[in-house]
Amino acid sequence: MNGVVNTAADMAPIHSPSIAYVALLPMLIMLGVACAGVLIEAFTSRATRMLIQAPLAMAGCVAALITVIVIRNKHVATAAGAVAIDGPTLFLEGSLAVLGLISILLVAERKVDAGGSALVSQAALAVGSSRDRAQATATRVQTEAYPLITFALSGMMLFPASNNLLLMFVSLEVLSLPLYLLTGLARRRRLLSQEAAVKYFLLGAFASAFFLYGLAMLYGYAGTVNLHGIFAASSGTNKGDSLLLLGFGLLVVGLLFKGSVAPFHTWTPDVYQGAPTPITGFMAACTKVAAFGAMLRVFYVAFGSTSWDWRPIMWGVAIISMLVGAIFGLTQTDVKRLLAYSSIAHAGFLLVGVMSLSPAGLSSTMFYLLTYAFATLGAFGVVTLVRTSTGEATHLSQWAGLAKRSPLLAGVFTIFLLSFAGVPLTAGFIGKFVIFRAGIDAGLGTLVVIALVASAIAAFFYLRIVVLMYFSDPPEDGPTVAVPGWPTQVALAVTAAATIFLGIFPQSILDVADKAAHFVS
Repeated sequence: MNGVVNTAADMAPIHSPSIAYVALLPMLIMLGVACAGVLIEAFTSRATRMLIQAPLAMAGCVAALITVIVIRNKHVATAAGAVAIDGPTLFLEGSLAVLGLISILLVAERKVDAGGSALVSQAALAVGSSRDRAQATATRVQTEAYPLITFALSGMMLFPASNNLLLMFVSLEVLSLPLYLLTGLARRRRLLSQEAAVKYFLLGAFASAFFLYGLAMLYGYAGTVNLHGIFAASSGTNKGDSLLLLGFGLLVVGLLFKGSVAPFHTWTPDVYQGAPTPITGFMAACTKVAAFGAMLRVFYVAFGSTSWDWRPIMWGVAIISMLVGAIFGLTQTDVKRLLAYSSIAHAGFLLVGVMSLSPAGLSSTMFYLLTYAFATLGAFGVVTLVRTSTGEATHLSQWAGLAKRSPLLAGVFTIFLLSFAGVPLTAGFIGKFVIFRAGIDAGLGTLVVIALVASAIAAFFYLRIVVLMYFSDPPEDGPTVAVPGWPTQVALAVTAAATIFLGIFPQSILDVADKAAHFVS
């Protein structure tokens, strides 16, 4: 007994880690809003939920953005070094707050519905006629989408901030599980939506398993799951690298899956097509930002010293993603699937910045993510407005002559398509210019040439839609353009203005990205 007591007495006490709560405020705000949304959903009436949930989620995004601006100079590794609040984290958190706010505006405009029946504006519930309110009440408004979105945003903010692979896995699950549920919320095309949700869930589970196995192998190699510890273990040692490279490969599969990078992209077209369109925009924009933010931290912080070992593999992945997105996009006849393959091609372009392993590559990738996300949210916002009696008109033939029916909407959609194509005076052109320049400076000239070829191929199917809208006659039984409420008007105005502004006056955001391009040590 005395021996046991003495042994216990000699053990070092366990100290709880110091946590910088102020630095974590953006994530804590989003998580708090999500929890409050769940309680509101559980304990209030339907009318109360419809009035409170959307403003609460918007207020959370605004508060998170303000907090990011206030703590922009606070760079610290907290929670025993597991969470890094530094320039890239704050830039990506601010981007996600803005993009999340725009996504919530698109969802708030209409009940989440993939099929696209004419949906009741939230404003009608508050100020509309008794008939409007009765119609709205008779139709179930899916207010549960708002806490799910804010939960996903909290995970997305933590994902690129994770300096520890175990915490990164937890944040990956926090952002993924709400997305699986959101994908299946459609009510018109319910079978298609639920099929997409199941496919997303099953493939996402496999990707998470790969990530977890890679984490275990890296722990076996380095004796730690901390990114700086993995870097130290792999630098200047005589250890065998097979376990390191195998763990890296499995880990990256999970990250590439979330980033819609080929050949781990098979879920993307089906999920983009089946999910409710506002949710598709949210996934396409915000998940891309979070996934590539996490990739930047993993590649730059943990594996920068072993780039000669993994770069050739990532070269092949980037080329496959560019070509798959560009070539298969040519064959698509559904606008949502076309935008899905566009996302796959852009993922390949983003890998150029990830592989650059330089401050210029880091800043250009963050800028590219922001420009791509604005154009993507705006494009899917436009898709929600082109409708037939049975739902959204997503077949390309239905978009013929759209400029004659609604010149303004066709013009806005053209702005986003030209940005995807990288046409000058749009944000997409500046994004491609800076990320390709960083790739050339890092010795990736051949990869940049391939990216330019893929970009030229992809430009064809973007411009095909422009020609279809402006130079084709509208069909007699063609779709109508729904009159957007103020949430969609604000969302489209902000995304279109940002796409043009960042194409003409990009320097202010480029300077912010340059100043933020440093990971905390």
